[in-house]
Amino acid sequence: MTDEPTRPSPDTRAAERDDAQRKAGADRDPTPEEVARADELDLDPDVAEHERDMAERGAKQKGEGRLP
Repeated sequence: MTDEPTRPSPDTRAAERDDAQRKAGADRDPTPEEVARADELDLDPDVAEHERDMAERGAKQKGEGRLP
C-alpha cells in the first residue's frame, strides 16, 4: 500500500456516480421456494428480543457515529 494519492479514471468516476444514485435494496424479489422456507423456520425468541433491543439502542444513539 502506498501513501501517495491515486487518480481514479473517468470510468471509475462514472461508476461511482451511478452507484451513488442507486437506492439500496434487494436486486430481486424472493422466489416462492425462499418464501416457503422462511415461513418454515422457527424464530428464536432470544434473538428476536436482542434485535428489538439493538434497534431501540440504535434509535436513541447520540454523538459520533450516529446516522442522520
